[in-house]
Amino acid sequence: MFSSASKHILCFLSTSLCFALLSCSAFTPQDYADALEKSILFFEGQRSGRLPANQRLTWRADSALSDGSGYHVDLVGGYYDAGDNVKFGLPMAFTTTLVSWSVIEFGSSMGSQLDNARAAVRWGADYLLKAATASPGALYVQVGEPNNDHRCWERPEDMDTARNVYKVTSQSPGSDVAAETAAALAAASIVFKDGDPFYSNMLLKTAMEVFDFADRYKGAYSDSLGSVVCPFYCSYSGYHDELVWGASWLHRASANQSYLSYIQSNGHTLGADDDVYSFSWDDKRAGTKILLSQGFLEKNIEDLEVYKSHSDNYICSMVPGSPNFQAQYTPGGLLYKGSESNLQYVTTSSFLMLTYAKYMKNHGGGSSGGSCGVSADKVVELAKKQVDYILGENPGKRSYMVGFGERYPQRLHHRASSLPSLHASPARISCADGFQYLNTPAPNPNILVGAIVGGPDNEDKFADDRNNYHQSEPATYINAPFVGALAFFSQHL
Repeated sequence: MFSSASKHILCFLSTSLCFALLSCSAFTPQDYADALEKSILFFEGQRSGRLPANQRLTWRADSALSDGSGYHVDLVGGYYDAGDNVKFGLPMAFTTTLVSWSVIEFGSSMGSQLDNARAAVRWGADYLLKAATASPGALYVQVGEPNNDHRCWERPEDMDTARNVYKVTSQSPGSDVAAETAAALAAASIVFKDGDPFYSNMLLKTAMEVFDFADRYKGAYSDSLGSVVCPFYCSYSGYHDELVWGASWLHRASANQSYLSYIQSNGHTLGADDDVYSFSWDDKRAGTKILLSQGFLEKNIEDLEVYKSHSDNYICSMVPGSPNFQAQYTPGGLLYKGSESNLQYVTTSSFLMLTYAKYMKNHGGGSSGGSCGVSADKVVELAKKQVDYILGENPGKRSYMVGFGERYPQRLHHRASSLPSLHASPARISCADGFQYLNTPAPNPNILVGAIVGGPDNEDKFADDRNNYHQSEPATYINAPFVGALAFFSQHL
């Protein structure tokens, strides 16, 4: 490793050398490894259900142990998506897919954290298996009525709001949430293929059945479930993108040619030709193209070459000065897509850039082709700037990961973190009484280690304010792709 002084000399003498070596860094491999451990630990703070003996965030306790019982199904477990106490199936499935993809691409760089990452995948996959197999002809997609839940500020351990259960069926379809669930189960099956083949096969078999259900009974789940899912996780992009995404994961997990045929026959009509420049729990098109490009770049499946071209366009859209440049950046250099939870787009974009750079290097290294001809090393550098911004290399000199660095958000919009823990205050805190903790200016008493919040605005300004949920609320789908990005930089600096 270079000394700090040597790094600055190298950077001053040769910017290109810095790009090649990635030696101009505010952070060491140990810093990235520390952030990686924390990013995975965060998921333990989001767990619902009966916590295991090896639970490390010990201020959390068992919660929602009767979920589904009033409907004669077992829906205990899974994750709370963000700062509330509802279990939303669409973001939970996307989270599980992205943590799985992180392990698939960068698990070899996770070192001692690989088992913890697998545990995070399994916690989500176990719940999705229950949701998919609890009742024939149905997929359970939500536990908790969000409007009632949001009228309370209470610990998950104290919940007394109704735990209504919602499902999609052939009469009330939800192709988007079902196809995303299929993607999650298929991706998780790859994670456990070698270590637990029985579990892997069960995941893959269920993924195939859920995808068939999604494709056979087409419709958006927000049309079926209305105000229960909207505006919280309304399917704004529709369900076409999830169908191609789900088929793509099943193709990769099973090597079953029928899924490649599905993509070839249906991809064009399902939006696979659309060049879009964001990737999120709602819109899977950019991620699908990067995923499918692997089939051409690493496996030489010629029918997938078109997705390599689309991936080039996506990457070039991030590069200032490119003919295809579409992105917006803050004055401090942060990718900026929207005012609500902007860092979700930053972490997904960073992950896609690193994943595509990996595919490019495995294919022979050089440029991506496309309209801007950007090299794999340059793509990595673009991603690194975003990762470093989140970790504290930004105008505010603030880490947006809780517990990382000397200065990080203290007032998360997060019920369990902001209320005294059950261990510290065993007496029940009622629905209404909890609002005093929402409105206090005091820091959260429980540190939700590893949580990445929504992040700063388009001028790099951040309000460490619990009531500003756009900026201060963490979410599982913000962290999920960041796991892979941090794993990469912990080994490739």
